[in-house]
Amino acid sequence: MLNRWLWLSALVIVLDQLSKTWITSHFAFGESFTVLSVFNLVLAHNTGAAFSFLNDAGGMQRWLFSIIAIAASAWIVWLLPRHRTQLLFCFGLSMILGGALGNLIDRITYGYVVDFLSFHWQQYYFPAFNLADSSITCGAFVLILDSFLKDKNGLVTR
Repeated sequence: MLNRWLWLSALVIVLDQLSKTWITSHFAFGESFTVLSVFNLVLAHNTGAAFSFLNDAGGMQRWLFSIIAIAASAWIVWLLPRHRTQLLFCFGLSMILGGALGNLIDRITYGYVVDFLSFHWQQYYFPAFNLADSSITCGAFVLILDSFLKDKNGLVTR
């Protein structure tokens, strides 16, 4: 059962890295292409965390966020076999694991995370993100959903 979840994480990593390879080979840093009136592809580099948190921290954030990603990944790999009967929970953890490792690869390789999905409304722009970020967000949402569906004994009620 653990292998199924690790394969899902590996799929997230592969799709994330392929998408980042494509964008970096077709765009110059800062270049943008309008896909829809509310969506652009843009090559951005994020040395911080979500929403560019600690983006200007002088370089220490690369190692801080790398250590956090490694620790979280180890914890998730430890949790997965212990909760193998909880499908939603394991799905959420696997999505987070794949996203965390996808961004970790960027941090170690480049010193920043490659972002390229940019949504906006008129002049208001949401910070650019990538497939790994989307996977982490999806996984977190599934974990929250899973927590609402459990009874006091931790069993899914629906």
